[in-house]
Amino acid sequence: MQKPDSQNPHVTLITSDAPMSTPTHGGRAKCLQRLVRLDLPVPRTVALSFDAVHRIAAGTFPDMAALIAAFDPAALLCVRPSSADPDWGGPGAILNIGMNDARFVDLADEIGQEAAAALYLRFVQAYAIHVARLDPDHFDEIEDSGTAGLSAALRAYEDEAEEPFPQDPAQQLREVLRSMARAWEGTTARLLRQAKGAPVDAGLGLVVQEMALGFGGQGECGSGVLQLVHPETGQRQITGRYLSQSQGREALRHGSASLYLTRDPRGPSLEELAPEAFAALKADAELMRRKLRAEMQIEFTIQNGQLHILDGVRVKASARAALQIAVRLAEEGIITPDDAVLRIEPRAVSELLHRQIAPGAERRVIGRGVAASPGAATGRIVFSSSEAQASAARGEPCILVRRETSPEDIRGMHAAVGVLTERGGMTSHAAVIGRGLGLPCVVGAARMTFDLQRRTIEGENGKRYREGETITLDGTSGEVLEGSPETIEAALEGAFHTLMGWADQARDIGVRANADTPADAATARHFAAEGIGLCRTEHMFFEADRITPMREMIFADTPEDRQAALALLLPMQRKDFTELFRIMEGLPVCIRLFDPPLHEFLPTDRAGLRALAEALDLPVSDVTRRVEAMGEYNPMLGLRGVRLGITVPEIYDMQARAIFEATLDASREGAPVVPEIMLPLVSAKREVELVRARIEAVAAAVKTERGRGFTYRLGVMVETPRACLRADEIAPYSQFLSFGTNDLTQMTYGLSRDDAGRFMSDYVSQGVFREDPFHVLDVDGVGELIATGVQRGRSTNRTVTLSICGEHGGNPESIAFCRAAGMDYVSCSPFRVPVARLAAAHLALKDRGLQGPPKR
Repeated sequence: MQKPDSQNPHVTLITSDAPMSTPTHGGRAKCLQRLVRLDLPVPRTVALSFDAVHRIAAGTFPDMAALIAAFDPAALLCVRPSSADPDWGGPGAILNIGMNDARFVDLADEIGQEAAAALYLRFVQAYAIHVARLDPDHFDEIEDSGTAGLSAALRAYEDEAEEPFPQDPAQQLREVLRSMARAWEGTTARLLRQAKGAPVDAGLGLVVQEMALGFGGQGECGSGVLQLVHPETGQRQITGRYLSQSQGREALRHGSASLYLTRDPRGPSLEELAPEAFAALKADAELMRRKLRAEMQIEFTIQNGQLHILDGVRVKASARAALQIAVRLAEEGIITPDDAVLRIEPRAVSELLHRQIAPGAERRVIGRGVAASPGAATGRIVFSSSEAQASAARGEPCILVRRETSPEDIRGMHAAVGVLTERGGMTSHAAVIGRGLGLPCVVGAARMTFDLQRRTIEGENGKRYREGETITLDGTSGEVLEGSPETIEAALEGAFHTLMGWADQARDIGVRANADTPADAATARHFAAEGIGLCRTEHMFFEADRITPMREMIFADTPEDRQAALALLLPMQRKDFTELFRIMEGLPVCIRLFDPPLHEFLPTDRAGLRALAEALDLPVSDVTRRVEAMGEYNPMLGLRGVRLGITVPEIYDMQARAIFEATLDASREGAPVVPEIMLPLVSAKREVELVRARIEAVAAAVKTERGRGFTYRLGVMVETPRACLRADEIAPYSQFLSFGTNDLTQMTYGLSRDDAGRFMSDYVSQGVFREDPFHVLDVDGVGELIATGVQRGRSTNRTVTLSICGEHGGNPESIAFCRAAGMDYVSCSPFRVPVARLAAAHLALKDRGLQGPPKR
């Protein structure tokens, strides 16, 4: 019989130099070795490797007698799981292994009969339920404690198992190891792990540890949990609980019976009860913090006044707390600023920018959809933009509910606190505008029933909710909730700006914002965007004072009439652009010229047609006929974008003039402005030639009229497959190429981005697509087109600036592709700018060989 030693790679006594690592033995085993190296009071522990546990699951065991012999013959043992990532879960710990009738008698003399019975009873119950797999009801129903409860549990075990409770410690340990190994490798556990991101072949290690009982009568005995920070706020504050005469984490479950750790006016504390043990605990916690370079949660036991450290895990902190912790550790010199940046996941930043459902709040889920824009919003249900505006005027928060939103709903979306739609995906109108406004949004909730005539929605639970009733949207998870659960407000504190400053120093790709309004631009500046990468000008035409002249222009029969109508819009556009330029203070502003089909600006209901007829002084029948005549079978592939600029050139002429005049106006008072003019939906170089000639003519005219010069840049929004393939022909006529991945994905797949939400979850779950291609850039198909466009564009114009301005620009996985492809910058919704900045920093740091800290 050979005892486990510190050099056995599979059954290893944990010492300072034992051969073990997180990938072979798991995070718990490796952390315990680090604690041993710090000379902390860790009970004797043996670690079983992933391979050893895998063999146990298959029926091959290590020498159990030798394993037992590694510990004090009088000791009880516990077994805990040790996976590579604690978030993957695993079987629960089993305590008091080795407890039997003989050990009960001995312990009764040492710590008293009732305490010994409590230990034995706990082990019998755990063994029966989790190892022997007996019916839990027979053991949960035991109400007696002490010796009476123990006798009942032993009888129940013998009745159910048809054999006495096992008395051999080696057999007990063997069966515990087998049960935990098989539980890890079971189908259900494997599927649950995979749902959390674990690889299919993720391994499990086990640690067998000598127990410090936490029971006795000679000095203080008990157990508890301590950490040096508040897990929600990240502030330095000793938190946790302690319970006399207890084991494991019982202190966290016993409420008022548990003691506070530090002196507290609300009740007794460990600091008062056992000051020496408490002082040692605090000192050990601070040592762990500095040497393990993380805030740790410590599980400890006090046995007859002596402290024992059983385990240490990284504090499970909220996003807000994790940020505070990382920045504080860096400012104290415990970690580097680069390490701090890597410790904050980019997606977690979204939680800091928006109100969230409070942790632990009751969530009565009534529906689910696509989590299109993060944050939580509670309000009354309304079904139209006008009702949303009326609700906002009354000071009543509302949720705008639509089948799908259109540009006409912009004012209603501004008035609402959240948006819920039946249709749509990550790049639908509601999703894009919601993210731009920082408005919580759930789209594609197709399993709910929307009845706009009766003004009701029906939840997946079958319950009907009427207009005026209160619901809550969780745009972070995609859930629709009944009522108004507790929420917590966003808080961008100094630590956030400090961390983002470190991220900006590390990243090597630019980040701009998509911004359509002055409010969007102000948000972009607040989040330190390096300019505007996409300004969609069409949203500016839906305001009440602009929609009528816009419709007059659409109905005009001659170029002169169109110019007359556009003359009314010119000063409005000029004012918009001037304000944008002033807000951005000399940073680049890329303005996409008019893109959508004209029918979007025309009414479809009878009341709207009548109002338009009055404004144009035409019969309703004529207006109706003209509106119907302008309809297209597939308007998103019809007369829009640059095609409008060529067939109705007066629109682009007016916009170019507004941009140039605003450039001169804004440059008078601040830094010089260099606007970027972007042509949408280009597919041929001749389109660029034609529009470019007219824009150059407008620029020359404005310079002559104003007597002042200016510079500008002209580029193309690459959003058709042909533009990618012919980029070598287009690039010589362009100073920049910005890939519009929303439409490029739509055209590459032949898939409507507004309708994809209806079936996309089924496609992803069945493995047709790895991810929703409107959410995460498809690097194989769409990515190949982009890479081709990049290579061909640079082959004929080495100085051309390259970027993406679709919603993928704020997605961390997509940013990785953009860096690899050689893009100069990405552009995304204002509220996704911090996410993109941090994701870009992560990628740059990891390219330099830096890695994030271990999870444990």
